[in-house]
Amino acid sequence: MAAKSRSAGKSQGTKHSPKPGGAERHAHSRGLLVIAAFKLLKGVFLLAVAFGARHLLSQDLAGDAEHLLDLLRIDPHNHYIHLLLEKIAKIDAHKLRELRAGTFFYAALFLIEGTGLALRQRWAEYVTIISTSSLIPIEVYETLKQYTPAKIAFLFINVVVVVYLIFELRRNRGA
Repeated sequence: MAAKSRSAGKSQGTKHSPKPGGAERHAHSRGLLVIAAFKLLKGVFLLAVAFGARHLLSQDLAGDAEHLLDLLRIDPHNHYIHLLLEKIAKIDAHKLRELRAGTFFYAALFLIEGTGLALRQRWAEYVTIISTSSLIPIEVYETLKQYTPAKIAFLFINVVVVVYLIFELRRNRGA
């Protein structure tokens, strides 16, 4: 009987005093923490790229790329390296500023999603579902246009994240 009343008291305490933002409902959800860590890692990486791009605004990108290839002893006559150098040569200061702004935007989005998921906020699950699922059609198109194992892996990860978050939301709807 004592065990019964203790468990009843716990469930009643949970129902009557939930933590704000749904923090209590995912007390044991490691999947959310893994997704949060992944989002935070991507956000920090993109933030570093965006700040690095600021440095490149006053640089000769093609010359720097050729110098890096020389330092790494990579053959600049390789077909793929040659294509990469051509693309780099086409990037002007305006395009680099646009890429930097987009990188800052995605870094902020990933950092917000990751922080919200780490804090177990329900709104962060919705934001992550919307932002991640909105990119899936583009990823499918890009994968069909030019198949690579990396594109398949990213598409698979994003689909799994969306399905998992939808499952979590539905499972904890009444909580």
